[in-house]
Amino acid sequence: MHSTRVSRLALMALMALTVGLGLTAQKASAQMMAQGHKSKPFTGVKANTGTVTHSKVNGKNVLTLSDDFVVPDTPDPHWQVVDSKGNVFLLERLKAKNDKYNKSITLPSYVHDVMKVQIWCAFAETLLGEAPFDSAVK
Repeated sequence: MHSTRVSRLALMALMALTVGLGLTAQKASAQMMAQGHKSKPFTGVKANTGTVTHSKVNGKNVLTLSDDFVVPDTPDPHWQVVDSKGNVFLLERLKAKNDKYNKSITLPSYVHDVMKVQIWCAFAETLLGEAPFDSAVK
């Protein structure tokens, strides 16, 4: 009888530990998704500092420039992304009013994945720099 009670207690402790580990793994996975995917550094003639991070916010894909990113001093810099099939999507202007800039952008639903983020000057039609991801982010 005593060994049966010990076995039940051991089984209950093992079950509690398994559930606890499962919840910890789930929480770690959620935190990793919230932190997102970080690109390699920007390289280019004008955009050559900082990185970009991809994350999911309310089920939408968001790209955010790092704090050390320097907005290129060009007339009309824009966000531009390239997907895994080589399609290029010209998106919003990087510069906003009052010398501010759009540090984050929510990707439109027609952009299914991103291999690299580019800063494109729409005025000069010139690539200013790009930051690739190790693999396509969705």
